Amino acid sequence: MFRGFSGYIQADAHAIYDAVFRGEARVCEDDPPPTEVGCWSHCRRRAWEAATVAKNTVAREALLRIHKLFELEEQWADLPPSQRHLRRQSASRPVVDDFFCWAAEQHARVKGTRSLLASALGYAVRQQTALRRFLDDGRLPLTNNHSERALRGIASGRRAWLFFGSHDHATAAANLFSLIASCELHRLDPESYLTDIIHVLPYWPRDRYLELAPKHWTATRARIPAAQLDIEIGDITVPPPASSEQQAVAR
Repeated sequence: MFRGFSGYIQADAHAIYDAVFRGEARVCEDDPPPTEVGCWSHCRRRAWEAATVAKNTVAREALLRIHKLFELEEQWADLPPSQRHLRRQSASRPVVDDFFCWAAEQHARVKGTRSLLASALGYAVRQQTALRRFLDDGRLPLTNNHSERALRGIASGRRAWLFFGSHDHATAAANLFSLIASCELHRLDPESYLTDIIHVLPYWPRDRYLELAPKHWTATRARIPAAQLDIEIGDITVPPPASSEQQAVAR
């Protein structure tokens, strides 16, 4: 999936991603590997477990320190990335520096024990480089919660979809999930979109399928006669390719 990709990837610290960050998905040896971006929600969750389950005061302090970062990010949520980057350098970076200095000291005291606190602090210390990455670019979010939320529907339905019948069926389902997620991203009703696409697809030229993608569908739909789309079954008149001006407006 990530072959040839060399941008940022934000994820938890699962070992399955290590091969990607080592560069094993590169097409050429000279290509840079993807850059790992850590998730502060995963770091916070481990501290929360140690604070609530083990009632540990050190873990409670870790929560308070991490919470300060979230408070700052909430203040800058509507700022453009360039301004958010500047604010992070002046306000967030000192908080992050203090946190990791404190976490290293606390981890040194408990790293020889088996406890929720040792696990939480160990996670923070080991993932320090990735967790600091959001300071490098104002576009990078503090967490990957948006991805976690998008996967929640998949996780809750996993048992019902356990038996797809074949790998092809599973691939088809994944394609549908991707289309639905893209519809939501571009503020389209997924059911209405899929209904229109199923109607239009048999008549559409193969070399112009990209015009049917959720990103471009609003502009494409406006160029198809409404009367043809309103009926469930019937021929579709394919409009000529959009002009460069229309494509620029669509983008």
